[in-house]
Amino acid sequence: MNSNSVRTLALALLVSVAAPVAATPAPVTEVGAGGTAVDRLERMLQARNQMQLDMQRQLDQMAQELSNLRGNVERNSYDIQQMVERQRDLYREIDTLRTAKQSAPAEPEKKAEDKSAANYTADQTENAAYEAAVNLILKEKDYQGATQAFKAFLSQYPESVYTANAHYWLGQLYFSKRKFEQASQEFTAVSEFKDSNKRPDALLKLGLIAQKQGNGDQANQYFQQVIDTYPDSTSAKQAKNAM
Repeated sequence: MNSNSVRTLALALLVSVAAPVAATPAPVTEVGAGGTAVDRLERMLQARNQMQLDMQRQLDQMAQELSNLRGNVERNSYDIQQMVERQRDLYREIDTLRTAKQSAPAEPEKKAEDKSAANYTADQTENAAYEAAVNLILKEKDYQGATQAFKAFLSQYPESVYTANAHYWLGQLYFSKRKFEQASQEFTAVSEFKDSNKRPDALLKLGLIAQKQGNGDQANQYFQQVIDTYPDSTSAKQAKNAM
């Protein structure tokens, strides 16, 4: 075998050995390991982000619940304050009735030009009817009965000196039952009596009703009217707080 043949055979052997090596795929251990680590890191970041989002949602929910609780506390405090004010009004009303009854003369002098005053002093039936209606609220806690009694009173004594007060207590009874349309009618009737001591609270209640019905502008008009007309009254203070 000559030298050329030897070189040719050697070259063929080298090619036959190199071919399988060249055909073998390059090792991917490092690349594969690197890709797995990146995937794992991404999953960890995603998990952490999801945890943060969940915690934020929980914090937002807790903040909303706290806000709702605070609103409920404020609303309950206001309702309690209103109940206390109504109770005070009831006691003042019954004291006024007792004082008027004790100070009324046995034989009052009637004056044709002052019909309402004559009725107040002379017609004991009217006084008794009004006092009985008030007592249904104060003593009996019979609010349904009181509603009927005041309506009957206004029907029987339309020109009574107690007319404004009767409308006021009807408004209070409807207001406490959240019958705002009926309450508004009664308080509006009270507001037409410029000299009534119930007028400040009646205007305040009209503002509160408008507020509850979503009419903020009208509510503020009533509140401002109370503040401007009765600046030193308890109703004016409540109107300022309600605005």
